Amino acid sequence: MSDQSPARTDELPYQHQPAETEVADARRRTMILVAMCTALVAVIASVSGLNVAQQQLASDLGATQSQLLWVINGYTIALAALLMPIGAIGDRFGRKHILLAGLGVFAVANVLASLATSPAQLIAFRVLAGAGAAMIMPVTLSVITSTFPEAERGRAVGIWAGFAGGGGILGLLSSAILVDNFTWPWLFVGPVALALVAAAFTVRFVPHSKEHSEGRFDVGGSLLSALAVGGLVLGIHEGPEVGWTSGVALLGLLVGVASLIGFVVWERRQEHPLLDVRVFSNRSLAAGSLGLTVSFAIIMGLFLVLVQFLQAVLGYSAVRAAVGLLPMIAVMMPLSAAATGMAQRFGLRVMMTAGNIATAAGLVLLALMASADGGYWPILPGILLLGLGMGLSMSPGTAAITASLPEEKQGVASALNDTVREFGGAVGIALIGSVLSAGYASSVSGATAGLPAEAAAVVEEGIGGAFAIAPSLGEQGPAVLAAARTAFVDGWQFSMWLSAALAIAAAVFTAAWIPRHRTATSLVALDAPDSTTTPELVAAG
Repeated sequence: MSDQSPARTDELPYQHQPAETEVADARRRTMILVAMCTALVAVIASVSGLNVAQQQLASDLGATQSQLLWVINGYTIALAALLMPIGAIGDRFGRKHILLAGLGVFAVANVLASLATSPAQLIAFRVLAGAGAAMIMPVTLSVITSTFPEAERGRAVGIWAGFAGGGGILGLLSSAILVDNFTWPWLFVGPVALALVAAAFTVRFVPHSKEHSEGRFDVGGSLLSALAVGGLVLGIHEGPEVGWTSGVALLGLLVGVASLIGFVVWERRQEHPLLDVRVFSNRSLAAGSLGLTVSFAIIMGLFLVLVQFLQAVLGYSAVRAAVGLLPMIAVMMPLSAAATGMAQRFGLRVMMTAGNIATAAGLVLLALMASADGGYWPILPGILLLGLGMGLSMSPGTAAITASLPEEKQGVASALNDTVREFGGAVGIALIGSVLSAGYASSVSGATAGLPAEAAAVVEEGIGGAFAIAPSLGEQGPAVLAAARTAFVDGWQFSMWLSAALAIAAAVFTAAWIPRHRTATSLVALDAPDSTTTPELVAAG
């Protein structure tokens, strides 16, 4: 061990060097960015795309509600679980090779999914597509960090972050249009087309890059990370649907927590770990991870409840509901591209704190202004403020995470960033959805007192059940629907207040934790290491 003093916890543990694969030609860099964002949108859009086709899937394939849940969640769980190991494989064996292989697996899996004739086949092909997506998503960011020069890296990653945040809405909108006009197999055409375009651009413009790696590949850390993330995401997804005390949810959470503890213990003992867990002592990394977790918890949970509000309460079609979300990404995406430059001027702490405060303000407006008969315009200011808050905080948060690891570990850094996003999204959907459901059930119970027990149970399960059973209730039907709409708004308000509290807590943490002087001078240089940096930690990174 070195006799030098340990690294300060608020500094990065190594000195970044320019990547050997930096591309000098500006046009080629633009084409690389187009390729990576195209591949990213294919992956992100596939997360939410099938949500709008559940009724068709149930009718055509005879899928049960549990099977429909696995059609949607199987993709997400496979994606989240494999991000860290595959990110490291890309660093070691070649990012371009892994990306092209992933695009191929993803495209083939989506073609097969479009031809599925049973729920079991569709679930299997969706899991395969998730595995392909895990080969794509972390590499898209690590290719950008390794090919763009430091002066342009922040803006490029900001654009990437904007597409990462807006891709879900774009996928929801395109899927709604297709479902309204075609059948569900057509939902897979878009992801396949995007994958083919991204592959063509990758072959033409993306350079081969892999990093020199000391020691053997960390197989144990890879397996533990997959079990930890996969188990936690599985448990969080299943809990609200089948009950937190159900066997599947409990098993997932127990395996996830045990594997996470095992991962930390294992990695601290490895000479060449998959992820040196000591980087979490870096304040910028900790704040960036928390900020992205909260941002994606809110944005994914909000997609769930806002689309339901627009459709069930305001009576919008699926397409019109998706269009209602576009103002958010119209603010968020261009602001994300500029946010890293703003962070260089104003500081990481200011940007992330301001972003969380703006997000909280938007959620408060949504809680106060939403009503069963107020329409869309009263909630539009809240939607715009949410776009502002997400745009201010997401790309600086991504920069803080990718800056935590050196160039030879950028695949792992990118995978860590993506894992934080996926985990945050799973938590948000589960938490915000559960709060909404609880608030709805509590509020609507008074209107079901005079109904038959079976009908009352259906109404109390959710507003979708109320719409399904209302036609059979005769004269009571309109009153039940009106009560269900009001109850949904009550549950909506509970979920918005909870989300606002999370955003405020994140703002307090970033304001207190990130040092005042910390600035985002570039994607990979948020902090300037000093002479106290520990050589052993450099080697372990």
